Amino acid sequence: MFWDDHAPPHFHVVYAEYKALIDIKTLAVIRGSIPNRALVLVSEWALEHREELLEDWKLCEQKQAPKKISPMQ
Repeated sequence: MFWDDHAPPHFHVVYAEYKALIDIKTLAVIRGSIPNRALVLVSEWALEHREELLEDWKLCEQKQAPKKISPMQ
């Protein structure tokens, strides 16, 4: 996430040579692409951490540092 990033609330995913933006609320890819297998894993992680992701989005909108979220294992 980046300060003053555009709506809708989203996070950035980098997987090998792929890059994508994932909507936090719908978990849809809103820009870029990643392989379906990776998208399933990312979506499961994001669903588990959705509230934290939304909290971090709000912090970034207020130009505050986001909190750390447990990475995918």
